[in-house]
Amino acid sequence: MALILIVEDDELLRDSVSDLLAQAGHRTLACADGLGAQQQLSTQAVDAVLLDLGLPGIDGMRLLRWIRERFESLPVLILTARDSIDHRVEGLMAGADDYLTKPFGNAELSARLQALLRRARLPAFEARGAEASTGAAASTSTPGLQFDTEQPRVWVRGQPILLTQREYELLGVLHAQINQVVSRDHVMLVWQTGGAEPIASNALEVYVHRLRRKLQGTGLSIRNIRGLGYMLELA
Repeated sequence: MALILIVEDDELLRDSVSDLLAQAGHRTLACADGLGAQQQLSTQAVDAVLLDLGLPGIDGMRLLRWIRERFESLPVLILTARDSIDHRVEGLMAGADDYLTKPFGNAELSARLQALLRRARLPAFEARGAEASTGAAASTSTPGLQFDTEQPRVWVRGQPILLTQREYELLGVLHAQINQVVSRDHVMLVWQTGGAEPIASNALEVYVHRLRRKLQGTGLSIRNIRGLGYMLELA
């Protein structure tokens, strides 16, 4: 059972989503604006956030950036009527883990939320393999790079870097073949095999961009190999 924060100014929709999640066995907190969400997040340890973008006062995009500054790995699912590709990319770039446009079906909302919660409780792909062989949750590492298998965090030359679950999984896929080219198709296949929801090709570019930005100055870099894929390198 998870504790989900619903941030939605439409009372009918807010109550409907809350009822849906309660039927699925989750507990919910609900608020109608960004300020209320900040207050809830400052006092409650929630497992995920369902976030509308068109909020009064502090808008959803600004709230999303506030969340990412303070709760780096907290899963956030955007629920919004803004359905253009530009809006989707903007939301993902700001730190959302998934994006669902209104109107949406209850089954799809439940499935996407469940996928986010499942991924948030799983270590990176290669770390899962290490645990399966050792029976332990010890960190998986390569010289200069260490994965935390308890939460989406890595250390690069001793410097901790907090990641979202998607970013952590992406880094895990690239790390499994460090200094080798990893095709886009391979990344997508491993993600889906690991239980992640399918994503569009352009969304993968967004996650790569976000991860690359967080790794700046660490000596760890992701190269685009035109026409082939990506290569993770540690200088």
